[in-house]
Amino acid sequence: MSHDHSHDSCGGGSHDHDHHHDIPEDQGYRDNLYTRIDRANVVALNVEAPGKGPEVIKPWNERLDEQIYLESDADDQIIIRVPFTGSVKLRAVLLKAGPGDQTPANVAIFSNIDHMDFSDISDRKPVQEFTVAQGREVGEYHVLPAKFPNVTSLTLFFPASQGADTTRIYYVGFLGQFTERKNEPVITVYEAQANLADHEKIQGMDGNLSMPQP
Repeated sequence: MSHDHSHDSCGGGSHDHDHHHDIPEDQGYRDNLYTRIDRANVVALNVEAPGKGPEVIKPWNERLDEQIYLESDADDQIIIRVPFTGSVKLRAVLLKAGPGDQTPANVAIFSNIDHMDFSDISDRKPVQEFTVAQGREVGEYHVLPAKFPNVTSLTLFFPASQGADTTRIYYVGFLGQFTERKNEPVITVYEAQANLADHEKIQGMDGNLSMPQP
């Protein structure tokens, strides 16, 4: 079946997004955050078994693969939570979905929320939201970097398909800058009992307090 690959598939209205269907190879490798994703802990909600979530977090050279995907289960909604191994300044979200009416109508993006499911997602406002275009290629959706300066996890909510009973997602990726997480230990020495002789006088605290003479 043929599909509309043009930008007109977004419709005539204005949308809060900028997507490009032909992402340069060097750009994809240079900015792609695939290796910075904590892939083992990616979680997807309301997907058909044996889907878990990590399946759609693919390396750049497998982004067009259609053999492995996530498909919604009870209805056409999907939540995917993606944690990173450090801090990310997000620049763009990459999506390959569909085909046709199985493409999500839009995607809502939330940042740094550890736990979120369908019972509470309606009470939260996404940081940014995009209309998703139909097509067999990868769409690139530019976020406002100022809204995503220090991201440790992203949650993507796909609230509806474009007409089908289920939603299908083939690939999810991200472009941006990565900063290593600093896990430096904090060493604190605790005293069982304070001993005044072990401490120098703190000037101005108590005029009558003086150090013992040696």
